Amino acid sequence: MMKHLYEGKTKSVWELPDGSVLLKFKDDATVGEDGKPDPGGNTVGASIEGMGSANLRLTDYFFRKIAGLGIPTHYISADIENSAMTVLPAKPFGNGLEVICRFRATGSFMRRYGMYAQEGQALRGLVEITLKDDKRADPPVTKDILVVLGLLTADEYDLLKKQTQRISGIISNELKLKGMELYDIKLEFGRIGESGEIALIDELSAGNMRVYKDGRQLAPMELAQLVLR
Repeated sequence: MMKHLYEGKTKSVWELPDGSVLLKFKDDATVGEDGKPDPGGNTVGASIEGMGSANLRLTDYFFRKIAGLGIPTHYISADIENSAMTVLPAKPFGNGLEVICRFRATGSFMRRYGMYAQEGQALRGLVEITLKDDKRADPPVTKDILVVLGLLTADEYDLLKKQTQRISGIISNELKLKGMELYDIKLEFGRIGESGEIALIDELSAGNMRVYKDGRQLAPMELAQLVLR
């Protein structure tokens, strides 16, 4: 019998009898303050029929590619028909960290640094980390703060940054082959196994990234369709 662990914005999380975890993808999408789809949004927008299945298919596509390159992940298998993915249990850092890799300036980066940055400015894989804390609007956090708070060691931070840039580069290159450009992407990591190995977790869906084609940001469903066709 499955045990319900957590009800997220875009997924339900269940523990399976063998100790693995089932992620059940919903048709919901997060939006920003303007009501538009936003990978960094903390509010669930309108439900889009087929969004859960599309997000799982994209997640399955990228996780297979990344795991195939020897990068640790929590991925085990996907059941596309039932919009569900089976993964290894993972321990987050504190209550969770969101790791953003930015190739171009947009979204919250512009809201914070618009005095000095220009929309669409090249950022060359800049990595930012925020705390998962809806109450405090996911505050950005530095390496020194993470170390002082005991969430990461200095070496673990360096590994997290390196893996973020590598994974984001793989996805960016894949999208380029299909005529698209990755502006930014949000990743999550956790510890898996008895050794506590740091691994990529959560999802790699259209709701986690901003992608442009011919100067226009692609809607989540459109992005999934273009990648998977």
